[in-house]
Amino acid sequence: MADIPESEGLSISKFAKLSRTSRSTLLYYDKIGLLSPVTRKGNTYRFYTYPQMYTVNMIRTCQALGMSLDDIKKLRDEATPKLVDDVLKRQILQIDDEIGRWINSRKLLTTLENIIRPLLTADEKAITIEHIPAEPIVLGGLNDYSKNKNVHTAFAQFYVDCQKKYPDIDLNYPVWGLFSEERIKRGDWVWPDRFYFYNPDGYDKRPAASYAIGYTHGGYGQCGELYKRVIAYIEANGYEISGPSYEEYPMAELCYASDNDYLIRLMITVRKKQGG
Repeated sequence: MADIPESEGLSISKFAKLSRTSRSTLLYYDKIGLLSPVTRKGNTYRFYTYPQMYTVNMIRTCQALGMSLDDIKKLRDEATPKLVDDVLKRQILQIDDEIGRWINSRKLLTTLENIIRPLLTADEKAITIEHIPAEPIVLGGLNDYSKNKNVHTAFAQFYVDCQKKYPDIDLNYPVWGLFSEERIKRGDWVWPDRFYFYNPDGYDKRPAASYAIGYTHGGYGQCGELYKRVIAYIEANGYEISGPSYEEYPMAELCYASDNDYLIRLMITVRKKQGG
């Protein structure tokens, strides 16, 4: 078929090419009444004009702002400065919310990467004493194991308490257990005194301190032998327990298929014995 003279309009194919869109998109715009051809010939041929490219550009701009086609059509059909201002303000709020979600996602990813990195070179046979800087955490209150309550009910209560106390903090972080110095020394290492998780926005701190660190594989609460090894190392090397332990299962469910083969990291707060 010969080209239609531009004085009669632009064919849909040529208009699609000039407006950087597709023929199917233009057909859909026509169907919903967002942008229709200026003239038609029969049921087959549609013709557009050059000025309609500005309308396409407006649609693409609004879509880039995250606006739906329904909102764009409303703007086009009912446009007033007040309506446009209201829509733009709403879009700014939506974008701010989305930015906030991406920022939180990046914080979570960075935290998880920092958690998992030491595991790549972890030596289960080695025990080390390292000075580790403070790190923000979300720390729960004392767990309640009275009246037949157990570690599972305490874990659930931890989340309930966090949601009430820290409504603006992202809770989607791995949660682990803290054991008091007293519990460590009496060999009670099964159900933790408190739960905690690392979070860059946390209001609490895992303090800067020296920690005796050891690794083992096992399931939740199955690190009694590791406690014995680390405590023996502490005593044999002129140190003493001087604070809580942090029992961690970095990325357990994500990194390991078996729930009895998680890599466990135990960190016990220590200090040099006086005169040692």
